[in-house]
Amino acid sequence: MDSQELDRYWETVVNTIQDGIMIVNNDGTIVSVNKAFKSITGYSHREVIGQPCTVLECDICEQALERSSEQWCSLFRYGSMSKRECIIHRKDGTPLHILKNAALLHDTDGNTMGAVEIITDITELIKKDHQIEAFRRELRSEYGFHGIIGVSSQMRQVFDLIENAARSDAPVIIFGDSGTGKELVSKAIHEISERHNKPFIKVSCASLTESLLESELFGHVRGAFTGAFKNRIGRFEKASSGDMFLDEIGDLPLSTQVKLLRVLEEKMIERVGDNTPIPIDVRIISATHKNLPQLVEEGKFRKDLYFRINVIPINLPQLKNRIEDIPLLAESFFRKIRLKSGKKINGISNEAMEILMTHSWPGNVRELRGAFEYAFVTCREGMIQPFHFPANIFKGHKPAESARPAHFNFKEIEKQELIEALKKTGGNQSRAAEILGVSRVTVWNRMKRFGIQTQKKIQINKSI
Repeated sequence: MDSQELDRYWETVVNTIQDGIMIVNNDGTIVSVNKAFKSITGYSHREVIGQPCTVLECDICEQALERSSEQWCSLFRYGSMSKRECIIHRKDGTPLHILKNAALLHDTDGNTMGAVEIITDITELIKKDHQIEAFRRELRSEYGFHGIIGVSSQMRQVFDLIENAARSDAPVIIFGDSGTGKELVSKAIHEISERHNKPFIKVSCASLTESLLESELFGHVRGAFTGAFKNRIGRFEKASSGDMFLDEIGDLPLSTQVKLLRVLEEKMIERVGDNTPIPIDVRIISATHKNLPQLVEEGKFRKDLYFRINVIPINLPQLKNRIEDIPLLAESFFRKIRLKSGKKINGISNEAMEILMTHSWPGNVRELRGAFEYAFVTCREGMIQPFHFPANIFKGHKPAESARPAHFNFKEIEKQELIEALKKTGGNQSRAAEILGVSRVTVWNRMKRFGIQTQKKIQINKSI
């Protein structure tokens, strides 16, 4: 292969590369670019050849002209540049996030001939980073608690229970209908506990057969049953020093309930097919939508296990019983799905919000989220309207006259609730906390936030 053929093949290789390549001479004049460079920057070959590389207006380009030398930028002083994030401007003036790598070019005698720069378009990566940060801001929103949204007195009481449960190693059980957020609560307990940097292992007791469930929980040894070709550790061992979330514990078979009771009492497990005890340190968080006391009465759930796991019970309210949280949840789902979908929908109409406020929500928060996922598929307008929701929510629905308005000043609602509670108790913060279903510390924090002071009789700062 002669030099001309090699040059021709090399040109094909360079133009196949998806990153932009730019070669400049010693004074920074562009002498060659590949096809990807033209696609990324919008400049044609004719428009950039012979132009200074500063035409790209790179934000990190250091114009360091030195009187005593021909060096015109930092690259010629340091010899290379690796993985530098910067912003250039396309031909149409739009900014473009890129990753830049560069190096000097030398002839056979070691003299500098120029430089080559490789630019990678990272606009989509930056966009995803911004989306991730937006999601994080959503989770840190004022009305959120570790991903759980709510300002109602029922949810504030749940938040207090979560904080109390997180400070203990005692078993926690979460009661609630399907879609009320039982797994979110279990994760919140783990995240704010001292075990937060240890494993959080979830097991769905309803999705596995009895034999598979025991193998999943406790592990097995080789030959324990058909198909057990090697030893396997179970979820309890994987959750060492962390938390185990047993979802739908009401579906746990009676034989497995016996073994779980032993784990809780003795802090030991045995793998299936083995009788060697293995010590474990795992806090149990369980959840169910079933009526466990009734299952105990029917002999379908062991009474001793029920009392053992029912140390710290947390009851999650149905969505229809905390309708003041619906606008917050709706706005949260709206913003998150809009970020994810990229659709240009501006908001939720008042009529649509009225329907959300008066629907019975048998599927609770999960159903509400599903309604917005559906609406983002069907909506082709600037605002979500009632007819964008699923038929079971919208069809034939007549909003009640007492439906609450779509927009609330939640800070004012929270403030007024606190003021009323303090008035009823003559300023007694402990009794006010009982009325609101929160801790005394929470009452004190809210008083400080809203500028409310109590003396012998409550005095409200009218300037707030």
